[in-house]
Amino acid sequence: MHWYVLRVQSNKEMHVKEALQRKVQMEGLSNVIGRIEVPAETVKRIRGNKQTVHIKKLYPGYVFMEMEATEEGRVPERAWFMIKETSGVGDFISTEGIPTPMRDTDVAKMLMEAEKPDDSPSIKVDFEPGDQIKIREGAFENFEGVVDSIDQERGIVKVVVTIFGRSTPLDIEYWQVEKI
Repeated sequence: MHWYVLRVQSNKEMHVKEALQRKVQMEGLSNVIGRIEVPAETVKRIRGNKQTVHIKKLYPGYVFMEMEATEEGRVPERAWFMIKETSGVGDFISTEGIPTPMRDTDVAKMLMEAEKPDDSPSIKVDFEPGDQIKIREGAFENFEGVVDSIDQERGIVKVVVTIFGRSTPLDIEYWQVEKI
């Protein structure tokens, strides 16, 4: 079996995945269609003292499926009709109507992302050390500085700002700063 990429409606990826898995079982196509994946990561956001956990899809608008193609490289007819009848499904990424299989390196990367444990959500920070930032909130509001380091676990950004002509390091929560 090879892995293929199926275009689907945005925000319907999980619905399409579950519907395809049900249909594969009901129609007995498990010998033609293997795993179906929607790689996602769990992201923790902290605003004030409230923590929220969100699931973010890594490839919005795409579902990855393992499938046995015909000798010509096409989708088997029974599987094709089952896939096309599913609500929210577009088409395979293809060349001249023949689905293009994913490269092994891309498959390995996608599977590694899809099989990550969900028990440790990461905090998504949009800047890196050395970036110019502006403090949006708190005692040092409207001060500008440079990101020195980022503590991903705690969501703390160490920022170096100039106060009264001296460089001063500050520990600030990541949501209190914005990139300039």
